[in-house]
Amino acid sequence: MRKIALDVGDKTIGVAVSDELLLSANGITTIQRVGIRKDTGKVLDYIREYNCDTVVIGLPKKLDGTDSIQTEKVYEFKTMLANKLKSSGMADIQLVFQDERLTTVMAERVLIEADVSRKKRKDVIDKQAAILILQGYLDRLAFERRQNQE
Repeated sequence: MRKIALDVGDKTIGVAVSDELLLSANGITTIQRVGIRKDTGKVLDYIREYNCDTVVIGLPKKLDGTDSIQTEKVYEFKTMLANKLKSSGMADIQLVFQDERLTTVMAERVLIEADVSRKKRKDVIDKQAAILILQGYLDRLAFERRQNQE
């Protein structure tokens, strides 16, 4: 089953989904935030559409590893999403955090190197960050599988 990743911000949520072989992450959309209940409802729609068994949520820690104000907002989002999953009969969906420190910076660099205009970068940066969050998670899964085979 596929994995879906979220880069949760105040104004938008970047969304990426894995391929079925769990090798690569692909950006699918950027959700414009309207309210936590509606936002989590949209995420549920994507979980169903792409048949995902895991939601990887980017956790925005400070560089020293401590929580920030945004970290607390992401914890709140995860709690609401978990409740929504339970009430929708999808309690078996796994919710995991992935460290997202510097993913937005890396996403910006990728987009600049791809010669994406400043305006277009603003529109896709969160989706690109979600791709990086998910790819990091997929790479970690692959590494753990290799370690277990040895």
